[in-house]
Amino acid sequence: MGEYARSLAIARACKEEWPQAQLHFVVSRQALYAGTVPFPATLLESSATFHSPAVIALMDSFRPSVVVFDNAGRTAQLRAARRGGARVVYISARARQRRKAFRWRWLQLIDEHWIAYPEFIAGSLSYVERFKLKLRPEVKIRFLDVILSRGQSAVNTSPAFAPHTFLLMVPGGGTGHPRARDAVAQFVAAARALAAQGIATLCVGATEIASAQAGPADPNFKRVSSLPQAQLAQLLREAKLVVANGGSTLLQAIASGAACIAVPIAADQAQRIRHCVEAGVAVAAPLDADGITEAAARLWNDEPQRSALAQRAGELRLADGIEVALTGLRRLIESTPETAVP
Repeated sequence: MGEYARSLAIARACKEEWPQAQLHFVVSRQALYAGTVPFPATLLESSATFHSPAVIALMDSFRPSVVVFDNAGRTAQLRAARRGGARVVYISARARQRRKAFRWRWLQLIDEHWIAYPEFIAGSLSYVERFKLKLRPEVKIRFLDVILSRGQSAVNTSPAFAPHTFLLMVPGGGTGHPRARDAVAQFVAAARALAAQGIATLCVGATEIASAQAGPADPNFKRVSSLPQAQLAQLLREAKLVVANGGSTLLQAIASGAACIAVPIAADQAQRIRHCVEAGVAVAAPLDADGITEAAARLWNDEPQRSALAQRAGELRLADGIEVALTGLRRLIESTPETAVP
């Protein structure tokens, strides 16, 4: 889901930048968003990583100028893209995928390697990585920092949820994490417990689980279904406190200047959260309702700590990943003969 949301935000920005561009997605038909992709899409039985013949056949017929592999892909797919004259972008969101991108045979196939997180989380380039880039200086490395959707769209909330008066709970975990279903239930239980303490709490997503846990009506507890990214970005800016998992929403909240509590719902998120805690831009909480409730209630009542978190978040000066991506795509387009748009 993170990969799709990131790619969708970049694709929409591309369409704004180059209105005549043709964009095409390759996604699993099993994904929750498969039926709502707002661009032409090829649906596969599972991840594109496992369907090289279909991906290669699509590239042979579509003849793309640029192919973006977001945290997925096979060597045969990258080779086919280059063979067809396309420039290749690879986005790595985990350490294993980053190592894969720096393998010598992949370095010869990649034009741009975008690392999905800020350098303070993902880590600076190692000696070995820098040495390999000296041998392949044409490969450009960029840190996307944080993907912030463009535009604003008003969100209709109750008077009790006026800006800077509510706690925003964003469980995430749509697919892909073995513990995600239970994790969302823990978030929702914490949201209800916080509302019972008198804290105005807005829970985004998790509507099925919230309904299943339905208890007495509480004016301090509200939920909305999954929101367009621009609307979620607005809520992140308006919340007094944000509780999120350790994925992209956490970074979006930090970039928005919000005081944040981070809860890991996947194995790779624990280290990411630890870096944010060490940087003084988030507070960690365990993956259980009581732990989330305790951490959130404590921070809700600690205005100096919330202000300090927000101040340090602003000092990070995270780059807009959309602009970083567009800069990379412009370079590829301008250096590709007979190509005006991707």
